[in-house]
Amino acid sequence: MARPFRIRNIAVCAILIIFLYRFLPSADVVAPFHGHSHGGGPQPLAQYMNDASKIPHIVASKSSFAWNTVKFMYPPELTPKLPPPAPKRPRIQHIFKPESASVAAIQDKRRLEIRRVFGKSWASYKKQAWMKDALKPLSGQFVDQFSGWAATLVDSLDTLWIMGMRKEFYEAVEAVASIDFGKSTSSRVNTFETCIRYLGGLLAAYDLSGHEALKVKAIEVGDLLYSGFNTENRMPVDFIEFEDAKKGGGLYVEDTVVSASPGTITLEFTRLSQITGDSKYYAAVSKVMDTFYDHQNETKLPGMWPMYVSMRRQDVVTGYQFTIGGNADSLYEYLPKAHALLGSTSPSSAKYEAMARNFMDTAMKNLFFRPMIPGNEDILISGNCDVLESGEGELTPSLDPESEHLSCFIGGLYALGGRLFENDSYLKTGVKLARGCMYAYKSFPAGIMPERYNMVLCPSAENCKWDEERWVSERQKRKEWKEHLPKGFTTAKDPRYILRPEAIESVFVLWRITGQEEFREAAWDMFQAVANATDTSFANAAVLDVTIVDSKQEDYMESFWLAETLKYFYLVFTDPDLISLDEFVLNTEAHPFRLSKS
Repeated sequence: MARPFRIRNIAVCAILIIFLYRFLPSADVVAPFHGHSHGGGPQPLAQYMNDASKIPHIVASKSSFAWNTVKFMYPPELTPKLPPPAPKRPRIQHIFKPESASVAAIQDKRRLEIRRVFGKSWASYKKQAWMKDALKPLSGQFVDQFSGWAATLVDSLDTLWIMGMRKEFYEAVEAVASIDFGKSTSSRVNTFETCIRYLGGLLAAYDLSGHEALKVKAIEVGDLLYSGFNTENRMPVDFIEFEDAKKGGGLYVEDTVVSASPGTITLEFTRLSQITGDSKYYAAVSKVMDTFYDHQNETKLPGMWPMYVSMRRQDVVTGYQFTIGGNADSLYEYLPKAHALLGSTSPSSAKYEAMARNFMDTAMKNLFFRPMIPGNEDILISGNCDVLESGEGELTPSLDPESEHLSCFIGGLYALGGRLFENDSYLKTGVKLARGCMYAYKSFPAGIMPERYNMVLCPSAENCKWDEERWVSERQKRKEWKEHLPKGFTTAKDPRYILRPEAIESVFVLWRITGQEEFREAAWDMFQAVANATDTSFANAAVLDVTIVDSKQEDYMESFWLAETLKYFYLVFTDPDLISLDEFVLNTEAHPFRLSKS
């Protein structure tokens, strides 16, 4: 008599398990903390499969030098104060419906394969290069190129958390807690790289886990970087003279830097102010961005800034080369993202929306082009624009149809801007730009786009039919052309793939924003091509030539392979609630910062 009852119980349990599996977050989906109001850190919240009693007690050791004790010769102003969080933000992500069991099984299989690849690289880093900046994936050696503070370890913290690798995460936290930011393997510290990799990595890992040791170390790095503002005009240096910075006598601002360097501090310093309640970081970077804001419409291409600027002279106007690619990319990336993080509740934060809209309108008119390709697909590629004086003294913009892998972030950024600013034109442009990079990936024999390349420019977006003779003619004009280039491409100026994340970044964002299956399928094709071409006995290595199959590799694997590229691939195949774009904004190193709520 008991048997039917037991069968019913088993059936009910089976149904319940299926329900929990499909509709409750899995171990690698849920972060056990939610955001907090202005001036505070995360607040603990019991979550599925996160046992607070198993979190190890780790205390951060103090570095050999306390950066918060430096007496500045030129102390930065302490205003404006950090504004309160935005009262309301528009919805960013697509509303996803539950998938069938068969579709979910496919995505889970893909997700686990990506995690396997990450796990292999991480295990090799831990065995061969632990506490070093990067693993060399062919020789198994290591390199310290970012001050020797274990860049790969810090950069990978949030990826470990996101992938549910809790044991490895807390092992890494224990190691990070011992890093001495008072010593450096180099005499000069790169402000940009230290900000996006170290400070960004620590802030994101703290936002996800709430572990206090990470906050302590983030403040140490933040104060180190803050010393770079101890200059006569309070503009940041590009490289911090490490020992001079400790003395507080003032640093010398370089005359010329790439515009991305001073333009890529906003998110990290703002989030540090939000977490600590100390406005000094926000105030310092706000002054820098005021310089860009005040002169945005005075350049040769109003709305954008030249590739090179002088923070010493506070000259962001002089120059004729304009791009959203390398040297300038994250300056533009941070404008809509700063708006997402801050909102527009005060004059100091309202400028980010204004700058974002202005640059996005300008780039649409002057940098993006439809390439001539055999299938006549309606895609966009981001080029470069030189603005030179004509014989009559007039300024004439000239579009150069050269693009690069670094530019591929722009599709995702336009899609994000389309949602943030409720602008359908931005979103449609973002879709076409993302498809442009997807097209470049599938066009080359390795299934991967090259680092830098040229295409044939269509006469106009409307007049764009394939012309074989014109393609041959345009190709032969280029000294870098090769016989085996795909049709539509006239060069592969730099045929390498160095494990960059920008293309999959946009594909991830477009998947999350549109829910269109084409982006998830493209992501899987891209991952298989990348994993196959870059695999080594230790991890994954840069590829020297994607224009051929089975290219030689280079003994090179930067930390962004683990911090960005594999993270973006992984997030495409997870529950969309994991790092929801309605709850996080990601810095240029793919580190998610939690959006504060009022």
